[in-house]
Amino acid sequence: MSDRKQPVVGILGGGQLARMLAVAAAPLGANCLVVDGSADACAGQVAPLVVAGWDDRAALEAFARRVDVVTFDFENVPADTAHWLAERVAVHPAPEALAVAQDRLAEKNLFRACGLPTTEFMAVDTREQLDQALAAVGAPAILKTRRLGYDGKGQFRLATAADADAAWAALGAQAATLGLILEAFVPFERELSVIAVRGRDGEFRTWPLTGNWHVDGVLSMSLAPAPDLGPLQQRASEHARILAERLGYVGVFALELFVRDGELLGNEMAPRVHNSGHWTIEGAHASQFENHVRAVLGLPLGDTNVRGMAAMFNWIGELPDAAPVLRGVDAHWHDYGKQARQGRKVGHATVCAPDAATLASRLREIAQALGREAQVAPVLRALTGR
Repeated sequence: MSDRKQPVVGILGGGQLARMLAVAAAPLGANCLVVDGSADACAGQVAPLVVAGWDDRAALEAFARRVDVVTFDFENVPADTAHWLAERVAVHPAPEALAVAQDRLAEKNLFRACGLPTTEFMAVDTREQLDQALAAVGAPAILKTRRLGYDGKGQFRLATAADADAAWAALGAQAATLGLILEAFVPFERELSVIAVRGRDGEFRTWPLTGNWHVDGVLSMSLAPAPDLGPLQQRASEHARILAERLGYVGVFALELFVRDGELLGNEMAPRVHNSGHWTIEGAHASQFENHVRAVLGLPLGDTNVRGMAAMFNWIGELPDAAPVLRGVDAHWHDYGKQARQGRKVGHATVCAPDAATLASRLREIAQALGREAQVAPVLRALTGR
């Protein structure tokens, strides 16, 4: 009788995404090893944690020897670190895919090359170029850092061209290091995301489109499947498939989309499991976390069909009282084990139901108990039409 070696998935970054990946890996017979610069990274509560910086080559060398494959908890791992590791161990998604998603300009150019329309945009390197970009793109517009921006960070909204000085004062100093891009503001009708997965063998699947609502640039609520999609599901899935094949992508990713006049516009791509896909843990047959582990290990992909309908509350800053969720029918509480801090994602809750009416009723009851009526209101409107 031979000893069976369990595969080890190395995860760069030790936040809640790594935490949920580690939990999903265990039933598949896989272990996880996490690297993070913080000793209190929340994934360290459920998986072994290596505390090291991205430039600590000795620690990363030892890490690479202990794992069978490396993946990411977040996309802002330095590209040279990802490439250096890829010379020593399999890295999925590939560093080249990570590099594209790290740069909003490269990302937008890729979208267009793959046939996915975007809002108008232009690179900005100087104050003079900002004026030129405003003349070309128009206002309102959003000035963003090309790199290291997420959850609304590294952005300045310009209502008119007269806001250029204020925008440059806010972000201009980062032009030389992170790069800037001006994007035309999109008066969108709704925000959607498609969560997709591609295996090592090229097998490709998507979950049903998710409807999303943000507050101050941070996800507040998600609903899946998003209602009244018509042909948008097929179009979004096809855009995601083309992107994945162009990048030779392996693993789960999210493609964030705007809907304007019934058409899809590409916003951003996240080369990892995604906040708007957390509902899949209870709402789908195989979650985004399970399928990411399957994909990077070269295992067959799991079923991405839904069990019914699901909505997710994002808990930002501090956790509310868990009791109303824990008492709810088919309601699921997730505490990330983080200390409370303004703007920090500290947990989520997912509520499932067989149909829209039942889901609306369950959401309304929990929201009233928590005083979260405003947070859930847009989801209830989408479910009930009022």
